[in-house]
Amino acid sequence: MKRIVTFGEIMLRLAPKGAKRFSQVTEFEVIYGGGESNVAVSLANYGLNASFASRIPNNDIGECAIMELRKRGVDTSGIIRGGDRLGIYFLETGAMQRGSKVVYDRAHSGMDTIKAGMIDWEEVLKGADWFHWTGITPALSQGAADACLEAIKTANRLGVTVSTDLNYRKNLWKYGKTPGEVMPALVEGCDVILGNEEDAEKHFGLHPDGVDVTHGGSVSGEAYKSVLRKLMEMFPRCKMAITTLRGSISASHNSWAGVLWDGKELYESSSTYQLTHIVDRVGGGDSFMGGLIYGLLTYENDRQKALDFAVAASALKHSIYGDANLATVEEVLKLMEGDGSGRVSR
Repeated sequence: MKRIVTFGEIMLRLAPKGAKRFSQVTEFEVIYGGGESNVAVSLANYGLNASFASRIPNNDIGECAIMELRKRGVDTSGIIRGGDRLGIYFLETGAMQRGSKVVYDRAHSGMDTIKAGMIDWEEVLKGADWFHWTGITPALSQGAADACLEAIKTANRLGVTVSTDLNYRKNLWKYGKTPGEVMPALVEGCDVILGNEEDAEKHFGLHPDGVDVTHGGSVSGEAYKSVLRKLMEMFPRCKMAITTLRGSISASHNSWAGVLWDGKELYESSSTYQLTHIVDRVGGGDSFMGGLIYGLLTYENDRQKALDFAVAASALKHSIYGDANLATVEEVLKLMEGDGSGRVSR
């Protein structure tokens, strides 16, 4: 069985029930999630050996986060304990023309204060086939960026495939470094890069070649080819560059597709899904990454099928409340085959 290790921060998510605004609520619903932990949950849910590495405080709230991962079948042996607190994010879910809003409260968390040398990466990555990280982790602090680079270099030395979701978060880069100063050294060790046009621009100053990538909610895959090509030229180790294509008609209605460029051929997803009554879009990109990793490991010689699996998996995630995708392989394959009826299964 393939073994995948992800590295990042799992957080306490506090959100009003329904589509209430922060100013309307007297209570918040508790969920645990984070970019890299969401990917691990997806992969464990698909039956793969998924492990999550992190630094989590040694208190009851930290223990609750670990229990949530174990409940979903994720190996937590790569987690070390430390730090004053678990990071928190507050989510106000948008609806119709009002967008969602996130407020971060992550200072002094276990991952915010992690340092290089704290995690034994030789041990954590022993026997691993794949290592995944996102641009959220190095945005937290210099220590988190250093620990991430340490993990990537160890994975490279051990021959482990490395992937990243660039995930630009403007509200996190506050410790005195810009993404352009930090990210290139990390991404140059990656074999698979996921990122949209904003990620490429904010991290590396890359732009599409003279095209408008969105047209009234529909998104052109061909328009992204130049960005994906530039990413692969900038980072020669990269074998595949991928982007999701989200057309935002409103907070409640998105179109959803994806493209993959392998340096020779541009693969476009076979379907563009209309997500007309979104339940929860948080974690949509993570569910795509989880589906992509599963697809590339399972359908090794069929990149089209791997891409289609990732797009279908993440389309289903938008119907699931919470950060993580709990759709099964069978449900994803059913949607890939064209059955999006949503009929009751009896």
